Amino acid sequence: MKTQRLAIALTVINLLILMPILFRASSATTPEIAPVLRGRALEIVDEQGRIRAMLKVLPADPKVKMPDGTVGFPESVLFRLINSKGAPNVKIGATEDGAGMSLVSDPQPAYVQILTRGTNI
Repeated sequence: MKTQRLAIALTVINLLILMPILFRASSATTPEIAPVLRGRALEIVDEQGRIRAMLKVLPADPKVKMPDGTVGFPESVLFRLINSKGAPNVKIGATEDGAGMSLVSDPQPAYVQILTRGTNI
């Protein structure tokens, strides 16, 4: 009889210990998801570790000489989609004074390019 009372007492003690754990588990909420992802660059890589997509903020370069003869290039944001050979097939860029987009096929030099820059129309 003493063994039965001991077993019942241990069971009750175990239930009392277990109850707070059960209540805490049932009231658990899902972890909060960050509303914004912040960083200076984003790179997506394939299974071999090669960069396949890139989104990056590039600093201004006041010394670079442009093909049209002007000097300097403003800060820009560049998005690239890169093929398995490492060549960018899609490029979209934005600067303070314009934007551009190029679509390039694998057998070079087949491409389409749209550029806007400055106030000249």
